[in-house]
Amino acid sequence: MIVRRADEIEKNVVEEEGAKGVNVRWLISKEIGAPNFAMREFEIEPGGYTPYHTHHWEHEVYVLEGEGVAVGPEGEHPIKPGTVVFVPGGEEHNFRNTGDTPLRFLCLVPHIE
Repeated sequence: MIVRRADEIEKNVVEEEGAKGVNVRWLISKEIGAPNFAMREFEIEPGGYTPYHTHHWEHEVYVLEGEGVAVGPEGEHPIKPGTVVFVPGGEEHNFRNTGDTPLRFLCLVPHIE
């Protein structure tokens, strides 16, 4: 068993093209021995957003704090603490902070070889 504090894990700036004001912490990953899934914590500053993108794996998202929108092909969906989002593999998506405080959420993805 591995037990760690999230606030002690390094926060990295997301430098992918199309991202603005986004940081990520890899809370659980292959690097610590998790063979199947990764758990990441995203923090998006007010006015920030992730790139609008797609890939073949799914996402499971749980919003911890802040307000924003999850954007997909069918439009925008408001998100706030307690909101869960499932993004199927192959679906274009992004997340935007529409509030005045950081938007934080957990995002779980499978490890894909």
